Amino acid sequence: MSEPQPPDKEQPRFEGHDLHSPQYRKISISLFLAGLATFALLYDTQPVLPQISAHYGLRPDQAALSVSISTIGLALALLFVGPISEVRGRTRIIFISLFAAGAVAICVGLAPTWELMLLLRLIQGISVAGLPAVAMAYLTEEVHRSAQARAAGLYIAGTALGGMTGRLGVSAFAEVVGWRGGLIAMGVVALLCAILVWRFLPRSQGFIPGESGLANLAHRTSAIMRDPVLLGLFFIAAVGMGSFVGVFNIMGFRLEADPYGYSVGVVGLIFLVYALGSYSSAYAGKLAQKWGQRKVEPYAISVMICGLLLTLAAPIWVIIIGLAIFTAGFFATHGVASGWVAARARAGVGATGQASSAYMFFYYLGSSIFGALAGTFWHWNTWLGVVLMAGVLLFTGLGVALALRRVKPLGAR
Repeated sequence: MSEPQPPDKEQPRFEGHDLHSPQYRKISISLFLAGLATFALLYDTQPVLPQISAHYGLRPDQAALSVSISTIGLALALLFVGPISEVRGRTRIIFISLFAAGAVAICVGLAPTWELMLLLRLIQGISVAGLPAVAMAYLTEEVHRSAQARAAGLYIAGTALGGMTGRLGVSAFAEVVGWRGGLIAMGVVALLCAILVWRFLPRSQGFIPGESGLANLAHRTSAIMRDPVLLGLFFIAAVGMGSFVGVFNIMGFRLEADPYGYSVGVVGLIFLVYALGSYSSAYAGKLAQKWGQRKVEPYAISVMICGLLLTLAAPIWVIIIGLAIFTAGFFATHGVASGWVAARARAGVGATGQASSAYMFFYYLGSSIFGALAGTFWHWNTWLGVVLMAGVLLFTGLGVALALRRVKPLGAR
């Protein structure tokens, strides 16, 4: 069953915008655009990793650092942004994050050296942290609880579409004006999205500032890290995201090599499968609203495993089907888990923003570690090595998800 809401005396006076209100639609569209912009930037070097590798004379695992270092910066920033949002609020952080990330993205495309590009990618990762740190907390505070799971699914759908847009956009521009032009174009698109979000995202009404100070921060952190469900979801975030990024980091090298030999523009088309992720996250949100997160999560991870195994086949059409299933399963897994974290924290420890930030920290920590490690497994045993790494991660995550089903919801007897 879904995590219950806290007692009425702990509820903020504002109950949240319901599903049919104009403000709900503004929130949904704004966070959809914010997710699109943020995740278009975070992984926009991924489809041109082979070109970056060739330009700078790098190995695949070295080129993949352009992805991993941005997620490292993001993960580290989440440790600070979430707690700050508990005191300072949500919307201002979202606005600053979007505008800063778009500006830095343009600088990445203009960077003359590999070292400077890596430094800017690190800064870019730090810049984008605002949205993933506070989005789920903002939703739980501003949207009526009857519509929260659906709104969370729509936000994750925006992140999925953003990931697809960034990768496809860079690939398309790379065919015409080179990979640098593609990165600059994504920065411009992100700034346009930032302007729209600033114009339409409703300011917070349900936010209640927490107490500042290191003692309060330490108390909230301790409460979060003692919750077995939150810890399990943090682990699922790390292995799910790590396997997902690892697979897509290396798939470009596989399809551009023999016997396939596809161009960067054609390889970029594999990211069209992200459209399925946009649908699956929204659909999984509806299922979680109806049946509960703990019932839906193991099935979502199982879908990922099925898709991963299909990518072992040689025919390209089977590989694409496998990637589509794998992607749909991932965004369902992430959408349900992230919404579960926010609901669990709101019903228990209360530090919704900090708990969501902790979830995203482990999410991107997994991306940073296993996304880079996939290059080592590729070097060791080509695609079979990558699937072995991702498979071990996902089966372990499935075991944790099944174990979480036996943990009673807060308030249950």
